[in-house]
Amino acid sequence: MADNAAMPAFPPAPELACQLLIPFAGASAPACRAALPGLRLPHLQALLAELLLLATDCGDEQRLSPPHERALAQALGLRRADGSACADGQIPWAAALSHSPTQPQAWFTPCHYAVGSEQVRLLPGDQIGLSDAESRALCDALAPYCAEDGIELRFDSATRWHASGAALRAVVCASLDRVSGCSLQGWMTESPANLSGRPLLQRLQSEAQLLFYSHPLHDARSARGLLPVNGFWISGAGALDQAPALQPAPTQPAALRWAALRADWAAWQQAWVQLDATEIAAAHAAVRRGVPLQLSLCGERNTYTWASAPRAVFARMGRRLRQRLAPTPIHKTLELL
Repeated sequence: MADNAAMPAFPPAPELACQLLIPFAGASAPACRAALPGLRLPHLQALLAELLLLATDCGDEQRLSPPHERALAQALGLRRADGSACADGQIPWAAALSHSPTQPQAWFTPCHYAVGSEQVRLLPGDQIGLSDAESRALCDALAPYCAEDGIELRFDSATRWHASGAALRAVVCASLDRVSGCSLQGWMTESPANLSGRPLLQRLQSEAQLLFYSHPLHDARSARGLLPVNGFWISGAGALDQAPALQPAPTQPAALRWAALRADWAAWQQAWVQLDATEIAAAHAAVRRGVPLQLSLCGERNTYTWASAPRAVFARMGRRLRQRLAPTPIHKTLELL
């Protein structure tokens, strides 16, 4: 799920918890895959030699909830009443972050639908330079239309509006991180077609398109060479069965996400190098001091989670020796994601 439009902004975990969850640690784009063999991450290589593989969560690029959101939900303890994980596309982030988590809620993200000859691409507010004042004006304009259908809409940030109402209870929707900057062909024909409140939400989308087109901001932004807002995306919808006792959130470095969502793979490589020299190096040093660590690397398909575990001194030394003699190239690990 940043801006606050996509990644849930839970408070960071206490420093000593040593939980690292890294979104977009790998990607399926050919340019990213081609860059992996040249990526040098010595601290990550050394850190993985100290850890044991704890769990994997495997999927594909068509899942509505991306791996890092599934991993975050699990780390926080967001589950159904029967204890099972939230269904795909039904992690209720908006409700979980609110003071009334059992009330149906969702996030509406103002965006620009770029219509081409063969595809429609979604560009959220942070990618089109939408200001707080502009976003608030559009939110205020749309709110009365939402109210007619029992949905209360209020401004949260330039890139996210908060919606609440019974119609949002069982909505199934793709994460903004799935659709941001991408062609909507598959998502528009498959994912939103599964929305339980599809007729209502489709009508609101149509009304928003007409409303925003006639809004003074449309021409004002166009005159300045900026893309206008011509719709919104729904994400993080639903409600919790009961107020959760949330666990501390893992630390979530954001730099890889920013670069990946813009398909800037040179910046993504630089972000990985910087991350390796900072958070990863610090985590490695903590593990060497005996501090427990859980590390989750999330790509577009899968999450691999490692954890430190008590081991005999000689077993630890033997593992390090094997890694030094025949280390697994780090790009091979990232390709798994």
